[in-house]
Order: sequence, then C-alpha cells, then structure tokens
Amino acid sequence: MPKKTAENNDTIKEKLEYLGLDLEKIPKNIKQSEPLEFRIPKFYDEKQYRQYRYVNIKDIEILLSPTNRMDEIEEKYKKASPLVDYLDTKSEENILKHTTFLKMLNNFSIEEVEKIEAEQEKLSKKIPFKVKYQNNYLWQIYYSQNSDKYFMLVPTEDSDYSTFFYLLKKKLEKKRTGKIFVPIRNIEYTSEFLKKSEFEDIENYLWLFTKDWPLIYEVYDKSDNLCLYIVGETEVYQKIRSIYRVKLETKEETVEFYKLLKVMFILQTELPHYFNFKTNIGKNGEIEFYLEDKKLQYENITEWLNSEFEKGQDKLEEADELIKNGNERLKTLKTEIAMQEIEYLAKEKQISTFLECKKTFFGKFKYYFKYSKKKNKNKIKKEDEQDLENIEDVNNDDMEELPKKRRRIKKDNYNLEELTQLYKIINEKETELKNIVMDINSLKLKSKNMQKKIENASLYIAEIDSHKKSIFEFWKYSNKDEMSSLPEGEEEEVNIVRKITKTFDYEQDFENFGNTMDKLQRKNLSKDETDSVYILTTNLLPIINKIKINDFQPKDIDNTLKEIKKEAIEERDLTEKEEFDIFGGIVQDSTKVSKIKNKRHRELPKDRFSILEVNKNTKQIGFKLALENVISNVKTALTKVEIQEDISVYKIIVDDKIDDRKINVFDINPENEINTNIENENNKFNFYKINLKQGTNAVSFTNCIFYDNQNKTLPIGQDLSTKILVDISKLELKLKEKKTFKMVEFENKNDDFSKVEIKIINVFEMDT
Repeated sequence: MPKKTAENNDTIKEKLEYLGLDLEKIPKNIKQSEPLEFRIPKFYDEKQYRQYRYVNIKDIEILLSPTNRMDEIEEKYKKASPLVDYLDTKSEENILKHTTFLKMLNNFSIEEVEKIEAEQEKLSKKIPFKVKYQNNYLWQIYYSQNSDKYFMLVPTEDSDYSTFFYLLKKKLEKKRTGKIFVPIRNIEYTSEFLKKSEFEDIENYLWLFTKDWPLIYEVYDKSDNLCLYIVGETEVYQKIRSIYRVKLETKEETVEFYKLLKVMFILQTELPHYFNFKTNIGKNGEIEFYLEDKKLQYENITEWLNSEFEKGQDKLEEADELIKNGNERLKTLKTEIAMQEIEYLAKEKQISTFLECKKTFFGKFKYYFKYSKKKNKNKIKKEDEQDLENIEDVNNDDMEELPKKRRRIKKDNYNLEELTQLYKIINEKETELKNIVMDINSLKLKSKNMQKKIENASLYIAEIDSHKKSIFEFWKYSNKDEMSSLPEGEEEEVNIVRKITKTFDYEQDFENFGNTMDKLQRKNLSKDETDSVYILTTNLLPIINKIKINDFQPKDIDNTLKEIKKEAIEERDLTEKEEFDIFGGIVQDSTKVSKIKNKRHRELPKDRFSILEVNKNTKQIGFKLALENVISNVKTALTKVEIQEDISVYKIIVDDKIDDRKINVFDINPENEINTNIENENNKFNFYKINLKQGTNAVSFTNCIFYDNQNKTLPIGQDLSTKILVDISKLELKLKEKKTFKMVEFENKNDDFSKVEIKIINVFEMDT
C-alpha cells in the first residue's frame, strides 16, 4: 500500500511540474477572487450555444463545484467555490476541497491536455466551418453581465478535466497569456446586429426553405469584432442534402440577408401557388435561393420585385381576357341551350299529343289534320320568333357586364405589399376563371345531352310523319306499339382523364420493389446467372468492362489475377502450397444461422473465388474466359427480368459521359450514389438520372444475388444493396432536363478544421 501511495505522489508531482503549480506558493492571479453577481436566467437551454468568442485567459476566473456537468446551472453555481479554496493546504475547512483537487490532479491526463492545447492552437488561426468543434462541450465558461466577468465552472464529479487543467496551466505560465476560442454559456444574443425576435424569424424562415432548423452563432474575433454565422443543412437535389454556412460580417449584411429571407417567406406563405423558392450552395458553401432558376440576391431585390410585378400584370390581363372570352362563351351556350329547349319542348309537345290522340278514333283524325306540314311550319316559325325575343331579354338581364380593359399600374418601383395584393387579385381572378370553365363544361354537356334528345325526338316524329301520306296508313301505324319514353342523351366526356401512374418514392416503395424483384429473379434466373451478377458487386467490375469493350492490356488481366489470388489466400485461409480450395463455395456449414436485417436464415453467401474457379494454378487465359462467361451470363439475365413499375435510377461519373458499351450498375437511392462517390478528389461530377418505364429489362441486386438458397430459407427482399443493373444500350435515352447543384464536402469528415471543398454536380435527367 505505501508503494502505491509513493507512485501516486510521483504522478502528482510530475503533473504539478507540468502545470507549473507550486502548492506552497500560489500566484496572486490565482488567489484573487471577486464577487461575480451572476444572475441565472429563468429560461435557457445549456445545450444550445449562441455565442463563441476569443476570451483572454487572464480574464477567466475559475470556480470548482462538487457537481456533475449535467446538473442544473443553479445547483452548480450555488455550490461553487473559487479555485484558491481547493488549493488551500492549511485551512481545515478546505481540507476536503484540497483532497478533491488532488484526486482530480491524479486522474487527469497530460495527453488530453495537450490535445486541447493543439486544438486551441488551430482555433487561434481558423474558425471551423461549423463553428462548433469536437471538445466545445467541455468548456463550462459563463459570463456575468452584472460584474462584466467571465468564469469557468468546473464540475469536480466529472471524469474529464482536460479543459480545466489546460486553462490553469496557461494562467500559471509566466509568458504573456493569449486568448482561447470557446462557447459562452448562459448568454442571449446581443442586439448589435438583430433583435431577439429577428433571430427567431431567421430560424423560422430558413426552416421553411430548408426543412432544417439552423444554428445561429454570434462569433467575436480576437479584436472583438462581431460576425454572425448561420449553419444548417438544405436539400440541393431531390432528397440529397448538403451543409451550408452563411457568414455575415456587418450589420448591413445581416439586415439585408434578413430582409431577403422575409420577402421570400411572405411570398411563399401568402402565395404558395405562385412562389416556391429553391435552395442551392454557393461557391463558398453559403446558401443560395432560386425562383425558376433565377438567383435571388438582396442587392437586386428591387429590380426583381419590379420584374415580378410586371409579370403579375401580364397574368392579370391574361386572366381578364380569358374571363371575358369565357363569359361570352357562356352567353352563347346559354342562347344555344335555350333554343334547344324550345325546339325540344315543341317536339315533346307534338309527341305527347300524338300519344294521347292515338287512344281514340277521333283523336287520330284530329292529330292527322292538326300537324299537317304546312300549317305546322308556320306555327313553329311564329312561336320561335316569340321565344327568341324572350331569350334575348333573359340574356340581357341575367348576364353580368363583361370586364373592361384594365389599366396597367405604372411606377418606377413596386414594393412587396403591392406585389402581394396584385397576386391576391390574380388568384381571385383565376378562381373566377376556373368557375367559368366549370360552368362552360357543364353547359357543353347539357347542350350535347339536349342535342341527343332532339335527335331522338326528331327520329320519332320522322317515323310518325312517314306514315301520314294517307289517313289509312297513318291509322295502321298509330295502332302499333311504340316506345313509352325517349332515351336520355349520351353524357359528354368533357375532360379526358389521363392514366395516373404511381411515382416511385425510395423511402416508401423500395421494400415492396425489392420483394417483387427478388421473387422474379429467383423464378427466372439460373444459378450461373445470379452468380455472374454477384461478380459485378465485387471489385472486378472495372476489368470486366475493359474486357467487354475490348480496351485492355494483358498486364491488366495479369495484375487483377495476382490481386485476386492474394485475396483468396487472405480471405479463404489458403496456403501457397494448396493447388485448389477443397471447400469450393462452402465458406461455412449450413447448420449455422445467419441474419439479414434481423431476418434469420441458413443459406451460404456466394463466393467469388469459387464462381471464377480461382486457385494456385489458374492461368491468365482461364481467368479471362471466366470473366467472359460472366459477361455472357449477365447479358442473358438482363433479357429475363423486367421491372414492374416506373422507377428512377442514378449513377455518378467523374468528368466523363456515361458509356453504354459498358456494364452499368446504377443505384436506386440517389443519396447512396452521391455519398459513395462524393469523396473523390475531383470536384466535378456528372450525375445521371434515368427514368425507367415499367417493363424495362433490369436485374436488381436482391438477396438471391448475394446468397444461394439451397435450404429455401433465404428472406425475400433487397436488404443488402440498393444497386440495380440496367443495359442502357437497349434504351432510347432522351435528355429531359439538365441542371447543376453544389454540395459542401469536408476533406476529412472527422476533422473540425478540415479543408472545405465545393463539389459541382451536373445532373442529366434522361427519359426512356
């Protein structure tokens, strides 16, 4: 036991020397302690930092508290004592505190302190892109506005004291102390650039456009100059997202950015049918806003408002003209229908008279002479003239006055209120126009039905009239059975309803797609074909494509063969003396239970060495023949399977075009394709989106591609890959759209100070 104590004393002594601390001679700057008068706010989230700044080390007072970092600030501050109390070796009341300090001293790691020191050296030169950094949570630094002092609260019950001992070491150094870059807890935003409510507005505005809550930091540089940093994520293409950072160095820049967001927010919330802003990434990783491929910037906002107002006036004039034409069309249709009703009523009256008169002997004679052709024509003409006068009176009374030519507003500049009001009027007019169109369609249908009724009635009357050549023929005709009622007119197909096809959504539909494809492929593909498709999932695809397009050198095949033999020795536990693998494709016994996404099975995974028959004696020619056999089997497999729904697939190619001569493997998930390839050292990519139609030949990388199913226990689905094989040489691809988006990428994702690169992705969307 004494030996262990001696070792501890040696460790403590070593650490005291490292810190430069002599417990018998406490420096004055450590002994000094003044009241902080710190007031704890009622509402504050300790996990959310609002301010980062460079703080002079000598200005930070250190307090120790017998609490844990996760405890409430009230408790930590209430129990806190100045550092000098914990360094006191003479006072009895501080013995327990001094023991606690020695324990902390014993537990801290010099290596961890050196890491903090290295981190602060980097921070003294550069602020990370995301502002926050790996060890920022360890800094428990607060600011007391009442006393205008910074202080560090050190929870003694924590396990990591690296930031505390780093700060203490720096305070004890005789050379000039510098500044450290740290988050300041328990502090609200200042009003130097924006009001508190405006910070909240920016968060709400950006959430609308990005569907992500941004982090807003007030950052003070070494000269205490303020900058605002806004960090978040936004969608740049479909569901592909990128981080962004906005740096606002002056109040003017901040206010302009705020006003731009406010303008777009008001327009998109008030008029969502007309304004829907999209986001992209700028050349420095900042967020950019677009409307119909036009970039919006505050310096051009007046010009843009004027342009949109002019467009709005054009839309309003167009709507007025369409409403005028629609009202005239309504008037014409109403007149036509009124005329049709007159004609139909006359025929209906004649038919009903005939049906009534045919019941008696004298009635038949009465009808025969009453509806003679000459008399009937004169009567109809006279009645029509009277009815036409009535129709004109009705139209003049019922129809609203047609809209007059609207006068265009002419001003040098238009404001947001005027633009909003204009588009609200446009919305009302377009709603009115939609109602007019529905009325027109309704009247067209009514007119067609009435026309059909008139045709039926005319045929009926024509049949009657054809038997009125003589009273005896008419007598004979009127006694036979006739239809009891007139058939209704056919319904007009006013709007042609197009076939609605389901849009594939990866998150919702991929599971069903994988299940369907796996069932088809198990049924239609042979073992040799699934084995060959499996080879495409390995690192052999590049050499296979070289062989397919006849663009290889013998050394390419030889190098690949040497590499795969080496992998076989490493993975299959072969020795260099073995001429072949005695286990073949069996890598484990079939009694072992495996899982695919929590789905249990007893199947064996496919083995590329066995499929290609790679062994010690495999020659270059044999290896090449095996790969050619893979190509042949893949071609056959592609003719046997068709996708059962429309689906889009994706492929990234670095600074090149897609080559339809090669075997092309696509990804059904665009995010996977981007994330897998974006780390490439190149900064420009071509991103192909191919819209495949139902019935296109394709082989998806489902479970049966990766496993044999001899025991019939393999789960159905596509759980191991999101890739799909498509032969685009058989498709007629047509460019539908070309666009470009940018993404922020870190050279090293695990390094807060990593270089930031802006990746440019050119999207080519192709239809088949």
